[in-house]
Amino acid sequence: MTVGIVGAGQLGRMLALAGYPLGLDFLFLDPAREAPAGKVAPQICSDFTDAEALARLARETEVLTFDWENISVDALRALPKGAHICPPISALAAAQDRVSEKQLFERLKIPTTRWHSVESRGELDRAVQEIGLPGVLKTRRLGYDGKGQRVLRKPGDVAAAWEALGNSPLLYEELVPFDYEVSIIGARSGRGEVVTYPLNGNVHAEGILRLTRAPYGPAPLQRRAALYLRRALEHFHYTGILTIEFFVRAGKLIANEMAPRVHNSGHWTIEGAQTSQFENHLRAILDLPLGSTAPRGHCAMINLIGEMPGRNSVLGIAGVHLHDYAKTPRPGRKLGHLTLVERSAALRDRRARRLLGELAAAIRIP
Repeated sequence: MTVGIVGAGQLGRMLALAGYPLGLDFLFLDPAREAPAGKVAPQICSDFTDAEALARLARETEVLTFDWENISVDALRALPKGAHICPPISALAAAQDRVSEKQLFERLKIPTTRWHSVESRGELDRAVQEIGLPGVLKTRRLGYDGKGQRVLRKPGDVAAAWEALGNSPLLYEELVPFDYEVSIIGARSGRGEVVTYPLNGNVHAEGILRLTRAPYGPAPLQRRAALYLRRALEHFHYTGILTIEFFVRAGKLIANEMAPRVHNSGHWTIEGAQTSQFENHLRAILDLPLGSTAPRGHCAMINLIGEMPGRNSVLGIAGVHLHDYAKTPRPGRKLGHLTLVERSAALRDRRARRLLGELAAAIRIP
């Protein structure tokens, strides 16, 4: 059985590596000839909107999925009716537009930030007046890892933010003074089976995820996040892995965004859970029984950004697992990650702090 994947980045690579023990084959579509997944499976080198290439991908595989959310919805919808695409295109479309995403959260009674769509300088001024400062101006589309955003702290910031982003449809929302950030990851199969992973505690720097710890947070927060996630899964009759990211303020969850794919904050599941998010995504889209999401211990995942440490320096540390995505280094680029699994949260956090110090990653761990 062959799975077709649109996008051949590190997420696609990890999907393939999770699928090979299940006897699966893979075919990728990506225009980058040096894409990480293309080093472990066959790849069609063509643009994501190439109708002929997409049709070939659908024709030569049993199911289509994707490893990032900024691919063309229109191109997928133009595929022949027999093409089996998971997760559903409707979920992909909602996640691509911040306004649609906010409207979805409100419809499903998932708490989110106060927000206003912005398509003119006048609308921005009105949004700032209505919502107040500080706030965040974001492009409605194509924003990830902190891109396409400007923080407005004082009235004088409005003009510069509009000058930087005003050529695109925008969204303005309140800047939430959160206590910490979490994400919840779950899978739903075609037959309606749902599994949920333990809550992830996430630390970002410059808009990029640097550290995830799991399990994280009190049990009531886990239950509430899982409830919200299930609402979204059922709303879309979803198939595959879905992630929702939240701010936590005074013990309350505030939804920030969702991702209809395997997620960076779930990389710890490869070594740290009974079944990884990558394997469960494949099980879900192939309508196989879903695997246990129980953690094997207390886990930490550290992203390697911009440059890779020497293999000897990290592989010589007991219990540390290295994942190298085989990507060319450049500032701000995710090149790999490290995972460790410990018997207690205290020991995990202590080792994570030490490891971050050795990597000279100056981030604060709450």
